[in-house]
Amino acid sequence: LMTNLSLKLVKLLTKKKLTVSFAESCTGGLLASSITSISGSSKIFNMGLVTYSNNAKVKLLQVPKKTITKYGAVSHETCLSMVKNLSKISKANISISITGVAGPNGGTKAKPVGLVYIGLKKGSKIIVKKNYFKSKKRISIQKATAKQALKMILNIL
Repeated sequence: LMTNLSLKLVKLLTKKKLTVSFAESCTGGLLASSITSISGSSKIFNMGLVTYSNNAKVKLLQVPKKTITKYGAVSHETCLSMVKNLSKISKANISISITGVAGPNGGTKAKPVGLVYIGLKKGSKIIVKKNYFKSKKRISIQKATAKQALKMILNIL
């Protein structure tokens, strides 16, 4: 199903002459991979950064250290900062940021496994969506996140 969404997205973005960039944390490049597996994606795919560590978020995406300290890596604020700065760096028409807890460990009561924030920026429009994927399987959460991100882009086109 993800391949269908990816294919649909690549076709649509190509038609509209739009480009996308991703900054992924808990999906580890799965979203970028789902797009680059499609032939012709080089026309629309600008860059994919896997900013897994807090250090990478700070160094590559210029997320303020105090944002991560105050709100955590998995937060609305960090996700927002990630997507805004990715947009500046990549100059793509559409930017996506992903940060979450893919599990099976690392969850807390406040931030359970399956909690994922997805940020989208297109022009001046910014959306940060809080998702809660109920699976206990890491790969399921990662796939569900990538799928949700693809749907968010399709919805805005």
